[in-house]
Amino acid sequence: MPTSAEPNEAADSTSKAAAVAVQAGGPVHGSVRPPGSKSLTNRALLCAALAEGTSQLDGALVSEDTEVMIDSLRKIGVAIESEQGGRRLRVGGIGDQTFDAAAETDLPLELFIANSGTTVRFLSAALSAVGGHYRLSGVPRMHERPIGDLIEALHPVVDGTLQAESPGHCPPVRIRSRGWRAATVRVAGSVSSQYLSGLLMAAPASRHPATLQVEGELVSRPYVAMTVQIVRAFGAEVDTICPADCGAANSDARNSDDPNAGATELGDRFDIQGRYRATNYGIEPDASAASYFWAAAAITGGSVRVMGLDRQALQGDVAFVDVLARMGCTVSETPGESLTVTGGRLKGIDVDMNAISDTVQTLAVVALFAEGPTRVRGVAHNRFKETDRIGDLARELRKLGARIDEHPDGLTIHPVELPTAGGKDGENGTNWPSPPAGPVRLKTYHDHRMAMSLSLAGLRLADVWIEDPACTRKTYPDYWYDLERLTGRAHRWTTASETASPADPA
Repeated sequence: MPTSAEPNEAADSTSKAAAVAVQAGGPVHGSVRPPGSKSLTNRALLCAALAEGTSQLDGALVSEDTEVMIDSLRKIGVAIESEQGGRRLRVGGIGDQTFDAAAETDLPLELFIANSGTTVRFLSAALSAVGGHYRLSGVPRMHERPIGDLIEALHPVVDGTLQAESPGHCPPVRIRSRGWRAATVRVAGSVSSQYLSGLLMAAPASRHPATLQVEGELVSRPYVAMTVQIVRAFGAEVDTICPADCGAANSDARNSDDPNAGATELGDRFDIQGRYRATNYGIEPDASAASYFWAAAAITGGSVRVMGLDRQALQGDVAFVDVLARMGCTVSETPGESLTVTGGRLKGIDVDMNAISDTVQTLAVVALFAEGPTRVRGVAHNRFKETDRIGDLARELRKLGARIDEHPDGLTIHPVELPTAGGKDGENGTNWPSPPAGPVRLKTYHDHRMAMSLSLAGLRLADVWIEDPACTRKTYPDYWYDLERLTGRAHRWTTASETASPADPA
């Protein structure tokens, strides 16, 4: 298939261009293997860093989020060697080494974590357990992302002090700790599952067995299930305790097509014992990234096979294919190898996406081309991610002519009005491409998922320009190259002065 650039050249283009437009053309057919999972990479990095001995991580993601984690771990004394362009990492862990004496120093060790939520949350918990004096800071948006619930959870168990320095209990985070005391850690589960994941991974680095108690609803449960499995893979013991009535709920969930059902085996209390041991760990391709390619098949009536993922994947976001199936797509699996989505006539649905909230933006773009509205529920916490992934998403989709209703816990996407002129694809009965009134520039708010999901609208709508394409480097530096190779059509690149933008809707 023709492409305009190899991966490194495409990366150079994103740094020079103010916007990119994906070319509409026809049904998308092909296969792709996304890079390693960011969620798995950063979790495995932290567990390996806290382990005794040298671990090998294969299939690691190379991106901004993983780079800031690696840089921070190196600064605290973890030896990390990179091979195969960063996809293989050898991590020499600190074992039972502690840094209590550093807690008495006047100046903290400064760690820059950019806008990586996993890094700041995981390290805040872990460094409070190993001890020392640290300050974790990032880009301005990071200093607007709440971390107060994690700080509050740690206060009773940390022998020392923790402080969120920005208004609203946001980073920078200053830690002065001599480790954890033996106690039960209570954490609110409603804002980010990364709080609980951070505590779960930190617990084996403390000097005492730990019990974690979740207060209230736990969002994004599959990510916690993933964390439990990684902690166990590196040798620590985790027992999860269900409330009295969760057994029946688990049975019902296993027979459900609800994407939230993937991690209901979890209880609301976790007992953690033992230390980490070095291990060799293979990292799956990123299921959140895979959602863009499955969506490309749904939007265009094509068929896309994602290699390296099946329904047994650790990542809950593979359940995105089940949501597409409810909308009218066909899903086929080759166990141990791949998941394939084939597009069909799309219909709007009502879906709770709490468990797979990182794919909400992807689904919203698919919903633009469905018959009838799509209601997304259960994702109030999406307002506190890299950007407001409800309000800002609604604002950009409206530029495409869609009616979007915001709700406290999500949004309703009404499909765009498609004119009857244009080429019929012959597979799902839709007419396209269907151009807007003129060039439309969509803001990304420096959010990698906004850029990647919104770009898919260009597969059906002409002159849709995505600003700040380089922000995909946060988790997927080669996204534009991989999408271009899959579609077989070269993207268009432009500078800010070369396209006009209609006024933002009120």
